[in-house]
Amino acid sequence: LQQQLAGKRVLITGATYGIGEALAECLAETGAHLLLVARTTEKLLEVQKRVEAKGGRADIFPCDLTNSAELQLLLTKLAQQPGGIDIFVNNAGKSIRRSIFDSLDRMHDFTRTMNLNYFAPVQIMLALIPELVAKQGHVINISALNVRLLPPPNWAAYQASKSAFDQWLRSVAAELNTKGVSTTTIYLPLVRTRMIEPTPAYRKMPAMQPDAVAQLI
Repeated sequence: LQQQLAGKRVLITGATYGIGEALAECLAETGAHLLLVARTTEKLLEVQKRVEAKGGRADIFPCDLTNSAELQLLLTKLAQQPGGIDIFVNNAGKSIRRSIFDSLDRMHDFTRTMNLNYFAPVQIMLALIPELVAKQGHVINISALNVRLLPPPNWAAYQASKSAFDQWLRSVAAELNTKGVSTTTIYLPLVRTRMIEPTPAYRKMPAMQPDAVAQLI
């Protein structure tokens, strides 16, 4: 892993909790230069300090990916970084479990999930593709197993948004692959993160730990 990643620049979204946080620490000793994106500056600083304590290198980029102005500023900052991006780990995500009958006056449930789970990674990809082609880079999409199964009730907003980016990436993957850009989607089962905490039924169900997912990535 060190041979493959030493000197490479790895962009990780959703880097302050759960899978993203565990992945940042997992990669700290590989010699990779981590570019960490999340909403909370204080939490980003904590993760950065832990990476540096292990001898790693990390730069932080506070950004609410659902805010178009902040996202555009992030892309501008990334474009100004020397060395480009070698690997993009699309990890940031939002989950909502709610009956459609409780969502009749909550159109924002759908816009929020689409903004974070679909539009944001698409916009990031559109900006990064020239760099990824030049660097023969790699895109790793952290997805959900449910995307490939029959859609369950109460998860319409989440299911549609995750499926949208999954289909988008699968569609463009062939074009990217012909230019030397690798693409990987990891369809995860339940993972023990704060995303599942609001769902009581999940609290006692078997789930992967974020550290195990980080090792898988």
